[in-house]
Amino acid sequence: QVQLVESGGGLVQAGGSLRLSCAASGRTLSMYAMGWFRQYPGQELDFLSCIRWSSGRTYYADSVNGRFAISRDIAARDNAENTVYLQMNRFTPDDTAVYYCASMAHLRCGGSTSNSDPDYWGQGTQVTVSS
Repeated sequence: QVQLVESGGGLVQAGGSLRLSCAASGRTLSMYAMGWFRQYPGQELDFLSCIRWSSGRTYYADSVNGRFAISRDIAARDNAENTVYLQMNRFTPDDTAVYYCASMAHLRCGGSTSNSDPDYWGQGTQVTVSS
């Protein structure tokens, strides 16, 4: 069973930084990709970034390109947890949202990734930016 568990959310001041983590288990990620999305209240999930696990190729939404950075830690052995990170910098109050990590087939991670591409989601973590 695939499990994705996010951590690292919280309250941060505008202009500050935060790093989210997502521990992934139950799936051999070499044929998959991991991504980050966020959701504002009452709105759909918005794509932020994804990384193809085997190649490390990354993609970003225009809204966060240059401010957010996705990275990964590959598990040292089979069946161990892999971790994907989202480093977020220069926050504005518009970044206040619930942030989700997700897993998808690796070719679903690209320039047109949307919230219909993942097949597994984490539980979400709240990020609140104070002005």
